[in-house]
Amino acid sequence: MRASLRDSLTAALRSRDRVAVAALRSALAAIGNAETVPPDRPADGAPAGVTGSEHVAGAAAGLGAAEAQRRHLTEADLRSIVEDEVRERSVAALEYERLGRDDLAERLRAEAEVLDRHLRPAP
Repeated sequence: MRASLRDSLTAALRSRDRVAVAALRSALAAIGNAETVPPDRPADGAPAGVTGSEHVAGAAAGLGAAEAQRRHLTEADLRSIVEDEVRERSVAALEYERLGRDDLAERLRAEAEVLDRHLRPAP
């Protein structure tokens, strides 16, 4: 799914589709955020050969110290994240509509539709 989102982002950038670019960048950022490991909980431990820093408490030094641990997301995880992005836009569109901001509501619905296309099975 991530590759599909990236390919769509490239196409949207080429065609200068601002709505699609915004939606796709947001979804890819949400996926990136979901992969991060909270700083208070180490992932699987530090890379081999990494030692502590004498200058900064809790810092790592050495080969691989700058490598951040990432969580592995399944296709189901990715799908769930994109579904949440669609849902958030739909709820926000209803709120904007209630407030009389139909222009913003329509934009959010268009963004939701862009993302929703990635949730449907390929024809």
